[in-house]
Amino acid sequence: MNSLDAARIRLTIDGRSVEVDAGTTVAAALVVAGVSGARRSVSGQHRAPLCGMGVCQECRVTIDGRAHALACQTLCREGQIVRTCDGEGLP
Repeated sequence: MNSLDAARIRLTIDGRSVEVDAGTTVAAALVVAGVSGARRSVSGQHRAPLCGMGVCQECRVTIDGRAHALACQTLCREGQIVRTCDGEGLP
């Protein structure tokens, strides 16, 4: 493995394998994966990260079985499993 390989992390988002750079937030990985929203509003609309600092709570996802994790405040880890509303995570 060369040094470039060591700087990449593989995680799973809604059942799909995604590779990102080390130090990437889960919110950024959602964008890389083409996910349109982390959760749904009470009226069913997709909601996505907005503030990027954990205040708006729009980026809540399930990470490794822990619901309501803030994607914008969580760094990706090797082997991490992320579920959004469309991946049968949060409603």
